[in-house]
Amino acid sequence: MKNKGKILVVDDNLGIRKALQMLLPPHFAEVEIISSPNSIESAMRRLRPDVVLLDMNFYADINTGNEGLYWIDQIKRMYPDVQVVLFTAYADIALAVEGMKRGAFDFVVKPWDNDRLIEILQSAIPSKTKKSQPQPSAPEMYWGESPAMMQIRDMVRKIAPTDASVLITGENGTGKDVLAHEIHSQSLRSGQPIVCVDAGAITETLFESELFGHVKGAFTDAHTDHVGKFEQAHGGTLFLDEIGNIPLHLQAKLLRVLQNRVVSRVGSEKQIPIDIRLICATNMDLEAMVREGRFRQDLYYRINTMQLRLPSLRERPADIVPLAELFMRRYAERYHRPVCGISSELAQQLAVHSWKGNIRELQNVIEKAVILSEGPMLTPKEISLNKNPQPTSGARQTLDEAEEMTIRDAVARCNGNLSMVAKELGISRPTLYSKLKKYDI
Repeated sequence: MKNKGKILVVDDNLGIRKALQMLLPPHFAEVEIISSPNSIESAMRRLRPDVVLLDMNFYADINTGNEGLYWIDQIKRMYPDVQVVLFTAYADIALAVEGMKRGAFDFVVKPWDNDRLIEILQSAIPSKTKKSQPQPSAPEMYWGESPAMMQIRDMVRKIAPTDASVLITGENGTGKDVLAHEIHSQSLRSGQPIVCVDAGAITETLFESELFGHVKGAFTDAHTDHVGKFEQAHGGTLFLDEIGNIPLHLQAKLLRVLQNRVVSRVGSEKQIPIDIRLICATNMDLEAMVREGRFRQDLYYRINTMQLRLPSLRERPADIVPLAELFMRRYAERYHRPVCGISSELAQQLAVHSWKGNIRELQNVIEKAVILSEGPMLTPKEISLNKNPQPTSGARQTLDEAEEMTIRDAVARCNGNLSMVAKELGISRPTLYSKLKKYDI
């Protein structure tokens, strides 16, 4: 009996297209096969497929997979309920993992197993028939059992119901954003929004517009009025991440708004009252920056009514395996994998790893392992716990090795501050994130 689903296949290989033209039609109501991603939009409008089987590379001499990633983004943006299954060579599995993080349902490795391919395509179809997709929830706070985390939990209970400003410090990847959401959820403002701002990612020219808003005609590209983050957070919580990256001259403008509790949109003199609870986070030593004249002392006091320091994962080793199990369950559900446990051998390896990237590194490692898993247990074969590379004496480095060491050195010099790393290397933050994932940094 045919499945009622409609399948769109996008692959530039003639032999693969012919094989799929014979394989798929007996199992699905409609199958359309196209050779170029440039025809995706018209085919989507015409067929309205349930699933798109998308090749990751379309040019034999350019195997970066970037075009496949681009089309995943486009398909999910235009048709968020349509599932995407990736078609990839074994050497491009890392790209398929990245594609699944961007919303793909699953991936199939060439050369494929016919039964497995049909099974994956059929399993992707029912997910579209749901009346509504679950909305993303706030990050889950895992307190663990370490004394440092117990102390923070007790402090949060006391300060969350107040409107006291909170400064969260700690190494990169320790979960400062998760703690900010937890404080908001326990506050009296929990029924109102928490608006999150990566202060280190806002360019200086757009700083005032993003935070305070602008009116139509305020500058060349201001075609409509824009409500800033402060107004969006009115009645709720404003979370300013990486606040240590705000330039000194812009700190004065931020301080003025925090003191007066009013904003004026760029291009307007009208003062708009704001009612927010402020939470800030940084992995930088703000006290040292104050002494060096790189951070305003009055702003530091304004944001630092209460300070919470999150410990590194190295300081809470008993929490490593329970956190790994939490991430395993989360990603097994998200990626439709039957994983239900972590082997004792892998648990031992996880417990003794250095985790310089803290919880974020652990989460990334477990996510990849779940995607690549084929059985009910995660084992060491699904996980590569890389150590910092050391140059081999007398050996010539490859370009990838040189790039990896350059990035690791920059991360160490900048104390894990990714905005500073990107600026030092002269690359964008998205490019940096991509390379961090590539080298498991």
